[in-house]
Amino acid sequence: MADADGGPLRFNILGPLEGWAGGVKLRLGGTIQERVLVALLLEPGKMLPVSRLVDTAWDEDPPATAAHQIRKAVADLRRRIPGGREVVVTEGPGYRVAVTDTQLDLGEFGTRVHAAKEAVAAGRPAHAVEMLRAALALWRGPLLAGEGGPVIETASVVLEESRLAAAEQFFDLRLSLGEAADVVVDLRGLVHQHPLHETLRGQLMLALYRSGQQAAALEEYTKVRELLVEELGVDPGPQLTRMYEGILQESPELAGAGPSSLAVLPAPAPEESRAPCTLPNDLADFTGRERELQDLLHYARTENKQATRIVALDGMGGSGKTSLAVRAAHRLTPDYPDGQIHIDLRGYTPGEQPITTGAALDTLLQAMGVPGHRIPEDVVGRATLWRATLVGRRLLLLVDNAADTAAIRPLLPASPGCLVLVTSRARLVDLDGAEWISIDIMAPEESAALVADTLGVQRVAAEPGAAAELARLCGHLPLALRIATARLRNRPRWTLAYLVDRLRDETRRLDELSSGERSVAATLRLSYQTLDEESRTAFRILALHPGGDIDVHSAAALLGVDTRDAEDILERLLDVHLVQQPEIGLYTLHDLVRSFAQSLRGESTERADAGALERLLDYYLTATEAACEILFPGRRRRPTGIVEWTAELPDFRDVERTQAWFTREHAGLLSIVALAERLGYDRHAVCLARNIVFQLNARGQLHEFAELCRLAVTAARRLGDLALLAVSLSNLGVACWKLGRLGEGVTVAEEGRDVAARMGDLQTEAHSESTLGLYKSLLGQFPEALAHLRRAVACERELNSPRAEAESLTALSALYEQWGRHREAVEAARRAVDLAVQLGRRGIELVALTDLAFAHTGLGEYEAADRALARARGLYDESMDQGHAAMALALSADTAQRLERPEQATGFADRALALVREGSSPLRQAKVENMIGRVLQRKREHARALDLHSSAYELASGVGYRIEEAYALAGMARAAAALGAGEEAVEHEAAAEELFSAMGVAPGARRG
Repeated sequence: MADADGGPLRFNILGPLEGWAGGVKLRLGGTIQERVLVALLLEPGKMLPVSRLVDTAWDEDPPATAAHQIRKAVADLRRRIPGGREVVVTEGPGYRVAVTDTQLDLGEFGTRVHAAKEAVAAGRPAHAVEMLRAALALWRGPLLAGEGGPVIETASVVLEESRLAAAEQFFDLRLSLGEAADVVVDLRGLVHQHPLHETLRGQLMLALYRSGQQAAALEEYTKVRELLVEELGVDPGPQLTRMYEGILQESPELAGAGPSSLAVLPAPAPEESRAPCTLPNDLADFTGRERELQDLLHYARTENKQATRIVALDGMGGSGKTSLAVRAAHRLTPDYPDGQIHIDLRGYTPGEQPITTGAALDTLLQAMGVPGHRIPEDVVGRATLWRATLVGRRLLLLVDNAADTAAIRPLLPASPGCLVLVTSRARLVDLDGAEWISIDIMAPEESAALVADTLGVQRVAAEPGAAAELARLCGHLPLALRIATARLRNRPRWTLAYLVDRLRDETRRLDELSSGERSVAATLRLSYQTLDEESRTAFRILALHPGGDIDVHSAAALLGVDTRDAEDILERLLDVHLVQQPEIGLYTLHDLVRSFAQSLRGESTERADAGALERLLDYYLTATEAACEILFPGRRRRPTGIVEWTAELPDFRDVERTQAWFTREHAGLLSIVALAERLGYDRHAVCLARNIVFQLNARGQLHEFAELCRLAVTAARRLGDLALLAVSLSNLGVACWKLGRLGEGVTVAEEGRDVAARMGDLQTEAHSESTLGLYKSLLGQFPEALAHLRRAVACERELNSPRAEAESLTALSALYEQWGRHREAVEAARRAVDLAVQLGRRGIELVALTDLAFAHTGLGEYEAADRALARARGLYDESMDQGHAAMALALSADTAQRLERPEQATGFADRALALVREGSSPLRQAKVENMIGRVLQRKREHARALDLHSSAYELASGVGYRIEEAYALAGMARAAAALGAGEEAVEHEAAAEELFSAMGVAPGARRG
C-alpha cells in the first residue's frame, strides 16, 4: 500500500508510535488515536470490536460517549493517514487495519525471526545471526514508550518475551560460532535489564569463561543466586547450577564453540519393599482424570467377600489407561500389604509379540518369590500354583495391555482379598464380574494442565494461544501431548507456535508425533492390525468422510452396504476404539485416528476410494432433496442430471425430524460441497449447494450462505450449464443482499437475469428482477427499484409462483414505506400476508406482517400496527432467521412506547438488540439500532441513543444502505443536540437532509 503521492506507508510500534508516508512523519493525533491505532496494529488483519478499543483507550471507567469517541478517533486517523479508509477498515461491529509485514516493524520482526529459524534448519548459522541482528535492531523501547495503559502494557510484556527469545537465540548462535568475547558487552547490558533471567545469565557466564574470565563467570553466578534468594526466595535452576559446576571444574565440554549440556547424576535407588512391588513409577506430572480415578478407587474399595474384585479400563491407544491404572495402584498400595504386581501382556506393544500365558504365569510366580525350580513346566500347573500362592493374601495385580479375555483368565487370583486392575484397548465384554471404565480423550482444561505441567507454566503463559492450539492438534490425546511436549523440551529454541505450525500440516502430523520409541502412528497401527480385512477396508474408507460425525446412512453409502451392515462394522470399530460415539447413532474419528486412516490410502486404493466418495455424494444429494421437500414444499424442483440414490434415507417424516437432521449434519454438508468442488464433481457441488443454501438462508447463517453460493457459481461456470449457473447466481445475489454487499450483489443479479433471459427461464429472471429491486431500494435508487419489483411481481403472478410473489411483495412494501408512500405499502404487505397464509409459509408471513406494521406506523395507525406485530411475534420459532424476529421486536418497542406501555417497550427493545447482535446481517442490525435509538431518544437516554445511531451509521454507510444511513445521521443530530454538541448536530443534520433529498423522501414522509 502507498500513500496518495505514491510513497510507501510504514508504521513502527516497537517503541514510541511512528507513522511514515513517502519519507514524511505523520501526525497521528492524541492519546486515544494512538492507543486505538496501536491496538489495531498489534493484530493486523483482525477485526477488533469497538468495546475492546474502548478498554484499550481508557485506563479506568470510560465515559458514556466512549464508543462514539472511538469512532471519531478512527475517522480522525483516516484523515491523517494517506488512503486512511483503505488502512483502517470498518468490519462488522469494529475495525481492522490492513497492512503488510513490510509496512509494520512488528511484522518485519516476525518475518526476520522466522527467516532465522529457517536458516538454522538449513545449516546456515551465520545468516541466522544476521537475520536476528536485524530483527532486534527494530526495537526502540516499550510500546507507546510505556504510556499505553493497562491493555497495551500487557501486550508490551508479551512482546518483550518475544524479543528475549530472539535475543537468546542470537547469543546462542554467536557463541556457537566462537564469538564469545564479542558478545560479553551486549549480554551484560541485557542481563542488567533482566537480572533474574537465568538463560541470559548462563550465556553471559559461558561467554566470560570462553573469553578466559573464569573468575568473572563464577562471580555472575554468585550475583544471580543472591538476587534470586533475596527477591524470590529460591535458588538458581538446575541448568544454571550445572553451568556453574562445569565452569568451576573447568569442564572440557564448555571450552569449545557451541552450547554445552552436562550430565545429571542419577538419583539414589529407593529401598526395597518387604512385600513384592513391581509397579511402574507413578508419573510425577500425572494430570487430570480426577473423575475416572475416583470411580476406579470407588470400585476397587467396594467390598466383595465372595471373589476377587476386577476393575478394567478400556480406551483408544495413547489415552493414558496405563498411567491412570498405575496411579490408582499406588494409591491402593496400603490396602494390599502382600504385594503389588504389574505385568505387561504386550497385547498392543509395537514391535513385540503378546506374552504367552505360560510366560506370564512364570513372571508372576517369580515376582512372588517362588524359586524357578519349583515352577511347573505346563500352563495348567503354573496356574494352579499361582492361585495356591495367593490363598489368604491381599495382593494387587495390574494386568496391562491385554488383547483378549483368554489372556487374562488364567492370571486371576481365587482369593477374595485380591484386586485385579486390567487395561485394554477393547472392552472385553466376556470378562465376567469386571467393572468397566471407558477412558476418553482429555478435556481441554486437562490438556492445558498437562502441557503446563510438562513444559512449565512460564513457557505456556508466554504463548497461551499456541498452547491451546497444540492441545487441539494433538486431539487432547495424552500420548500425543506428551510426545509433543517432550520434543519441545528437547528443543528449547522451538516455540510452541513453531511446533503448532508443523502440526497443522495434516500429511506430516503423525510423523511429528513421534519421539524415540513412542509414536502415535505405531500405537494406532497395532489396533488396526487386530481387525479383519473387511473392517480394515471400512476403517480406511470411513475416513474419507469430510465431516465430523458419521451416521449409519452416510456410512452405508461410503461402504456400499445396507444400514444394518454399516452399523455392525461401526460397532466393531467402536469396540477397539478406532471410532468414537458422541451420541447414539453417531460415530466420529479422532483427528489423529483420521490422519492414520488417511495414511493407509495409496495408488492401490484409488479406485475404491473414488467409488466410495461418489456414492457418498449421491446419497447426500438425494437426502438433501428429500429434506427440502419437507422443509420448503413450495420450492421448485429442478433436474440434477444425477441418478437418484435408491438406498435407505434418514427419517424425514416431519419438519421437526428433518430440521434436526439438517442441524446435526450442518458442518458435514458444508464440507461435502467443498469436497465435491475440489475433486471436480461440479454437478454434485452445484446441486448440493442449492439444497443447503435454502436452509442456511432460513437460519440466517449468512456468511456460510454466501461462501457456498460462490463455490456453486464457480462450479457451474466450469460445468458450462446455464440453468445451474442462473440458479447459483440468483442465490448468490440473495446472500450479497443480506450481507450488505450491495455493489457485488447488483453485478451478480444482473448477470443472473441475463443468463436466465438467454435460457428463457422466466422464473429465475423474475427472481433476479426482484433481487435487483431489493438492491436498488437499499442503495436509495427508489424509481429504478420500483420498476424492477413491479416487473418481478407481474411475472411471478403470471407464472403462478405465489411464494416468489409474496417475497417480492414484501420487498415492494418495504420500498414504499421507505419512500413515504404508506398506503401503497399497506396494499402490497396485505397481499403478501394473504399469499403467505395460503401457502402456510410462516417465515414469509412474519416478514409481511412486520412490513404491514411499518406501513400502519407511517400512517399513524398504531393500534393496527400493534395487532399486526402481535401476530408476527406469535409466528417466530428458532428455525427462522432471527433478524426477522429482531425487526418485529424493534418495531414492537416503538409501537408499545407510542401506545404508552413503557415496560413492554423496554423489554421488546432489549430482546431486539440481543437478537440482532447474535449474527444478523449488517442491514438489519443498522435498521434495528436506528429504531431502538429513536425509542431511547423519546426516553431522553441520549448517550445510549447516540451510540446506537453511531453504530448504525457505521454499518449503513459501510455497505451503502442509504435510507438507514440518513436515519442514523438524523438520530445522531438529535442526540448530539440534546447532549450539548451543537456543532456536530448541525453537521449531522445537514448530511442527513442531503441524503433524504437525493432519495426523494419528503420531511413529512419520514419516520419520527
